[in-house]
Amino acid sequence: MSKLVAQTREQVRTAILDALGRAIAAGELAAEPISGFNVEVPADRANGDFSSNAAMASARAFKKAPRAIADAILKHMDLSGTYIDRCEAAGPGFLNFYLKDSFFADVVTDVLESGTSYGSSDYGKGKKINVEFVSANPTGPMHMGNARGGALGDCLAAVLEKAGYQVSREFYVNDAGNQIEKFGLSLDVRYTQICRGEDAAELPEDSYHGEDIKERAQEFYDLNGDKYMDVSVEERRKALIDYALPKNIENMHTVLDKYRVYYDTWFLESTIHKDGELQETLALMKGKGLTYEKDGALWYKATEHGGEKDEVLIRANGNPTYFAADIAYHRNKLEVRGFDKAIDIWGADHHGHVARMKGALEAIGIDPSRLDVILMQLVRLTRGGEVVRMSKRTGKAITLNDLFEDIPVDAARFLFNMREPESQMEFDLDLAVEQSSQNPVYYCQYAHARICSILRRLEADGVTPRKCTREELCRLNAPEERELIRHLSALTDEIILAAQKYDPARITRYCVDLAGLFHKFYNECRVSVEDESLMQARISLCLCVKETMKNVLTMLKLEVPDRM
Repeated sequence: MSKLVAQTREQVRTAILDALGRAIAAGELAAEPISGFNVEVPADRANGDFSSNAAMASARAFKKAPRAIADAILKHMDLSGTYIDRCEAAGPGFLNFYLKDSFFADVVTDVLESGTSYGSSDYGKGKKINVEFVSANPTGPMHMGNARGGALGDCLAAVLEKAGYQVSREFYVNDAGNQIEKFGLSLDVRYTQICRGEDAAELPEDSYHGEDIKERAQEFYDLNGDKYMDVSVEERRKALIDYALPKNIENMHTVLDKYRVYYDTWFLESTIHKDGELQETLALMKGKGLTYEKDGALWYKATEHGGEKDEVLIRANGNPTYFAADIAYHRNKLEVRGFDKAIDIWGADHHGHVARMKGALEAIGIDPSRLDVILMQLVRLTRGGEVVRMSKRTGKAITLNDLFEDIPVDAARFLFNMREPESQMEFDLDLAVEQSSQNPVYYCQYAHARICSILRRLEADGVTPRKCTREELCRLNAPEERELIRHLSALTDEIILAAQKYDPARITRYCVDLAGLFHKFYNECRVSVEDESLMQARISLCLCVKETMKNVLTMLKLEVPDRM
């Protein structure tokens, strides 16, 4: 939390504890241990700037009605030297605390002095977190689920960094296993059809039927002609995969770069197979008695570790399963590379995989709480109130690349983070391109641009911002000014809560609320007034909002325009 909010909360807690101690010493409350209690910011500011349940929490210990305990606390309360102006008892015994003018003045000073670091904290204590997201199958183009996952994962990583964690963004490339064999078969059929005609080979129902497979096969033919028809199937498929897979991965890099999603690590699944880590992990599981052989396959005793059924690790044909590679991959993240925590963002259809993965980690001796999985719901694209499934340009399913040809990246990154990950969402394509206050990202960017415009007009009138005294900043006491400053003071708390709950939507909502409160302030409180001290105080508040909005938009990798 911001240092002022944290300091004030601690002042409230100390004042309550001291008051309880004095009430006990005076014989007004029983000499019993003081129960734990909360100091919170109430949702309704009519209930104070801070509120505590100390009286209710102590009722059993003191064997008194909470209201009587609250009255005893008030009687012995000393608020001198704090940011608290007064305390009142309310309802059954809540303690409501109201802030002094100096708190609001000092928040403004704190924001201006902190500058680009405002909102940052050391909450995470530098712990190492791996955030793995998107990790789309490299056998085809990325889709709308990847669009939401990219925005969510990247913005979550940014929130965690701001909250004091050491974060590594990771893309896991599934370049081994069944899907790659299927990829090779699909390319082989399309290549054969190009070389020998449509009837020369038939594409199996469960292979890849997308136009992208045809395009890659055609590119391969354009480079090599039909010479690979004279080699073995294995050699031909390997050549097709070796050509097409790097192209697809390169395309992923290109599209994600457009999305401003940059990874620290592109981790190839094939490395786990090549460097022996998969075999190491399997040997570890065998050594712990976690496996058995049946029908020529190697099985994991998943039912002994929370699974619904036992799982195959090595198929009868000798090929490892995706699950086996996944266990080795997570062991690599948590044990070999030593991340304190791994956060995976998966589609909601992976729900059943979470428990079995955590069970497998526990079985091999890794604390399963070190893996957190965010299950992300699907996205429905809409236009004109109707669900959109096909690209107007291609007439095919909309890919991530298609999306960026239709809407700005800023809109995509912001709007995909307007809802909690586990909630289903509709993405309104019309709203994403609308330049009005109805578009949340435009609304936030406009607030920043509007402040820049205000400052330019003042400069044209010969007014230069200057540092204000505390007394001058205390004059920011209109309800709209106080509400705006309270919201500014909450940024660090919001970032920490977003990091705790893995919910960057808290930050986009904070941003929208900040813009709304600024516009409300600007409409009610003229900045350019004859009273120079009040004008400078209001200029300082404008600069606070400008700096905070810039910090948040920059954190989310959004543009911060000076003019709109």
